[in-house]
Amino acid sequence: MALRIARPLIPLMPLLPRKAAAPRSGARASLNSLGLRWKITALLAGGCAVVAAAIGLLIHHARLDQVAGNARSGATAQLVRVRQLYELTGQVDQGDTDAVIDAPDLPAPLRRAALAGRRATYLDLSSDDPCVWAARPVGGRTRHVLSVREPLREQAAEVAEFDRRVMISGGVVVVLAALGGAGLSSRLSRELRTAAAIARRISQGELDARINHPRPPGVRHGRDEVAELATAVDTMAASLQQRLEAEQRFTADVAHELRTPLTGLHTAAELLPPSRPTELVRDRVDALRALTEDLLEVARLDAEVERPDLETHPLGRLVEAIAERAGGSAAAFTARGTQAAYDTFVRTDGRRLERILTNLVANARRHGGEPVEVWVEGTEVTVRDHGPGFPECLLRDGPQRFQTGARERGQGTGLGLTIAFGQAQVIGARIGLSNAADGGAVAAVSLPRA
Repeated sequence: MALRIARPLIPLMPLLPRKAAAPRSGARASLNSLGLRWKITALLAGGCAVVAAAIGLLIHHARLDQVAGNARSGATAQLVRVRQLYELTGQVDQGDTDAVIDAPDLPAPLRRAALAGRRATYLDLSSDDPCVWAARPVGGRTRHVLSVREPLREQAAEVAEFDRRVMISGGVVVVLAALGGAGLSSRLSRELRTAAAIARRISQGELDARINHPRPPGVRHGRDEVAELATAVDTMAASLQQRLEAEQRFTADVAHELRTPLTGLHTAAELLPPSRPTELVRDRVDALRALTEDLLEVARLDAEVERPDLETHPLGRLVEAIAERAGGSAAAFTARGTQAAYDTFVRTDGRRLERILTNLVANARRHGGEPVEVWVEGTEVTVRDHGPGFPECLLRDGPQRFQTGARERGQGTGLGLTIAFGQAQVIGARIGLSNAADGGAVAAVSLPRA
């Protein structure tokens, strides 16, 4: 039985120099920074690349085994023919230039195997001169090695060309897989982004926003997770809208129903004889009437039925007039910067702006500390007090009805800021809340320039 000896075969791809491994945290951060579309594309392309590489290696080794088997068989057959001729004539045919006795360049492993009395072959496809050797012992007591060498340049070139075609085919498959993955994942990414955008609109108060996924809900065959997510978001939004509308209707109905008895109660309180208890009753009735009117105003703002009467006003003169009607410095607050803002014109509803500033000033006087300042700079009107400032929950979440925040800012219904923000939304203004560095709450109303 022939002994086969071989040098390492031609690899499918050259080994690349090993690079220093990147930190895990950096790789994880890079992966997390990718969108879902690119993650799916990279995963699909990577999987196809691994499969293509595995299949390519299998085909490469199968082809090498086939070439090696044919080369060994051919070299062995040539060796048998040369040996027969040598035993008949005692010499090697000079026409067989590759048949030699004791060839000096015979590979050492093959020489040792032949001197040990075995017939062996040696395959070398990785050198610059690929070839196959076949050798066996000849002679009596003094053994010699009869060897045959056949070049394999054509076979090595054929294997290299075959590997090149396999790698090109694998690359094409990976590219096509990446394109297909990008196309499939783009639809998924687009639907998820749409769902996220709708969810943000719902969180901003657009309760009638819906995803309206085209797949009908309740379909069991070929269930789509994105469709289930869209249906769940739409159902949640509808349920939330119904509950909020029911709450708004309840608030409006309660406030409306209270107006009639409160009017009668106010009339009755006016008929009471002058006394300290009468003053207390009248004060509580007035507070209750003001609360009812605030509730009705909040209900109208929630229903989005308010329409602004926009006109062009000089901001300085408008704020000055509002301050005068509110009592000016006698009311423990001052307005400054109005003269410089006489040439600044804004497009707004004067009545609603007065309501906003009056509420902000009242909130500052009731819950803040003296003095309360109102000043104009550009198209921005700022109200500041010198009290403990706004609580963190108010700065983070915005005003909440019936929630006054910090205990040190006093008691209240929490409707003043809610109404101010609602009226600002109606006239296209924006209110920013912050705390001054040296203490005190700051409310800035930014108005659209005319």
